[in-house]
Amino acid sequence: MNGPSDAWFQRRGLALLTDFYQLTMMAGHWREGRAAQRVTFDYFFRSLPPHTGFAIHAGLDPLLDFLENLRFEPDDIAYLRSLNVFDENFLDYLANFRLNCSVRAVPEGMLVFPDEPVVQVEGPVIEAQLLETAILNLLNYPILIATKAARVCLAAEGEPVLDFGLRRAHGPDGGVTGSRAAYIGGCVSTSNVLAGKVYGIPVAGTHAHSWVMSFPSELEAFRAFARQYPDRCILLVDTYDVIKSGVPNAIRVFRELAASGKNIRPAIRLDSGDLAKLSKAAYRMMIEAGLENPLIVASNDLNEDLIADLKRQGARINAWGVGTQLITSYDAPALGGVYKLTAIEGPEGWIPRMKISSNIEKATNPGRKQIIRYYDAEDRPVGDLLIQEGSPWPETGPVYGRSRKLPHLKAQLEDAVRGEPLLQTVFENGHRVIESATASRVRDRAQEQQRILGEEFKRLRNPEIYKVILSEELGEIKARLLSGNPEIF
Repeated sequence: MNGPSDAWFQRRGLALLTDFYQLTMMAGHWREGRAAQRVTFDYFFRSLPPHTGFAIHAGLDPLLDFLENLRFEPDDIAYLRSLNVFDENFLDYLANFRLNCSVRAVPEGMLVFPDEPVVQVEGPVIEAQLLETAILNLLNYPILIATKAARVCLAAEGEPVLDFGLRRAHGPDGGVTGSRAAYIGGCVSTSNVLAGKVYGIPVAGTHAHSWVMSFPSELEAFRAFARQYPDRCILLVDTYDVIKSGVPNAIRVFRELAASGKNIRPAIRLDSGDLAKLSKAAYRMMIEAGLENPLIVASNDLNEDLIADLKRQGARINAWGVGTQLITSYDAPALGGVYKLTAIEGPEGWIPRMKISSNIEKATNPGRKQIIRYYDAEDRPVGDLLIQEGSPWPETGPVYGRSRKLPHLKAQLEDAVRGEPLLQTVFENGHRVIESATASRVRDRAQEQQRILGEEFKRLRNPEIYKVILSEELGEIKARLLSGNPEIF
């Protein structure tokens, strides 16, 4: 991309995209002489959105752009100086700031599950702490939207889903980021032209009711649109009356196109009313008029449940435009991602740390970890094992371990035939160490991951819970920390 918006999309000039307390903690570490203390932080989420059996990792590539371009500009320093909170030595440090943390992550497009370290940051505490807010901001939303899009696409049962969400998105960044995530989750195109330009997403659209209303008659409006776009003519038929005028006028125009030698698929869009009833009537009218294989696109505040219900009713819809409910993840508008310190380096090595809470759901998994994903004989994922980084892990099953929530309880992964580690180094020495991934390539990975996932995890209601367990070693560490002093190590 070229032009004045380069910086925004490459995540430059965003050093102050953080909570104020991140900067005060940084300054505190600096003044305490602890700036070089090495730590590890994990980004993870505690639970999936309701009725959801998996999540899709999205947002990693923009995050790496942010990390690579993380600098405090002169005007950032001037603003911080004006707050009269930070001393000049610390401001000088920020003025020359360069990120030296290493980052490991699950590849973008992979399926991820609760309590797994999707992204892991290791480095000086003064640097790693700064990244918390930005990582949460840059990952929570795209993971949420990619996952929502996947559910919508599952409901559509292979029929194309179009992202129509821009006008209801939460600002320009929500629109563009959301469109990228929706595409990764399975949408085939977007109405968002800027997202198409920036991320190479196919763009698509029809016309609005205003196009029809601006002409003396609906028929003239349809004829004009067909003249201008004969090879991509999808007519919106519900401006006045779908059955009495919209579909009959569309049929007339499609016949005229055929008579002129155009060999196109007749296509209409429904945007209101009883979509099941109207689509069946429209289909019947078009077939009786000799129009073969008509395309009927539906929109109107759709989500996965409505799509599934329309299909149950026998609706003759074969493409779905989904907007508000997708781009806002209307029924679950936030992902509870968190960023927690999990280990601190001491004189004799790494010391596990964990947040202990009376609410067991908020107790974190300690230590520097790796995720091992296990597959069955048909190469389908059967569960994940969290291990201490560097510890051995069984290459074949059965895999025995501990419950991640109640580590005193035994757990196991059955039917495991092979395992593979998921976390890989993606950033070190101030630069990404993996190639930038196109949205299309990430989408392909996400599609393949969903293909091999068992159907029981993809149900729209009451999906099976995917197993994530702790190794015996990690479970023992967590159990000891839960039962006593977190400083016992």
